[in-house]
Amino acid sequence: MSGITVIGGKSSDILAKKLAKKLNASFVSSEVKIFPDGESKITISAKPKGKVIVVNSTYPPVDSNLIQTLSLISKARQSARDVICVIPYMGYARQDREFLPGEIVTLSVIAKLLSSAGASKIIVVDMHSMLGAELFKIPIKNVSAVPELANYLKKLKLKNPIVISPDLGGKERAAEFAKFYGTDYIALKKQRDRKTGKVRIMTNNLDDVKGRDLVIVDDMISTGGSIVKATQFLKKQKCGKIVVACTHALLINNAEKKIKNAGVSAIFSANTIPGSTSLVDVSGIIAKAI
Repeated sequence: MSGITVIGGKSSDILAKKLAKKLNASFVSSEVKIFPDGESKITISAKPKGKVIVVNSTYPPVDSNLIQTLSLISKARQSARDVICVIPYMGYARQDREFLPGEIVTLSVIAKLLSSAGASKIIVVDMHSMLGAELFKIPIKNVSAVPELANYLKKLKLKNPIVISPDLGGKERAAEFAKFYGTDYIALKKQRDRKTGKVRIMTNNLDDVKGRDLVIVDDMISTGGSIVKATQFLKKQKCGKIVVACTHALLINNAEKKIKNAGVSAIFSANTIPGSTSLVDVSGIIAKAI
């Protein structure tokens, strides 16, 4: 694609470079200076030309990366009439409804900010819930990393694997993953206390997993609490090896170590958030969406 410039935000510069290569586009990098008071000063390396695509995930520090994304969109808008904003991991996506009285639906605020900054279209990867997409007044496209994750799993050569969703909410994702891989799936019944955040597995004994390797599939792993609970439960069912696949690996507060200690042999994720587990490249599916 000629006449396209990809601007890479600091939180997604490697993914942005891969995307620019896939699109045969120019790449413009950005530099961020953080002042002692926490303010971000963002500078881009060149003036963008043609259609502009801004790429920046809003993982922790979420608010800083959000401000940087908005600033890059605003700068891009000075040179281009249309600015596509690729937010591989959309922070605040879990705040898409009022769960308890008085809670603010923060994603609706984010939607307004992105539009006001000058984004003409948003592309996200595996958004937490498509209910959140309804809060945007500009076009928003969600792309799935599941086919790429399922392809990566084939390299691991598991023994008669079965796909597990740690909760009923992820049932469709598990079904999609199982279909691409060519196996069956189960969704566990989970209960989370909305005030304390504590998780309980409500499913009873599972004969289907006995002696089989398992793949726990989720859209994101934050503190890893749900994965640890699911692993502990599944281990009691006399299963084989357990691996974990997710799109967004936040892995906060030593989550990777906690998950491995619970009995998980491997974790792999997409490069929507860079890290030790981000082994699956999603630049190709983003390029197709563009």
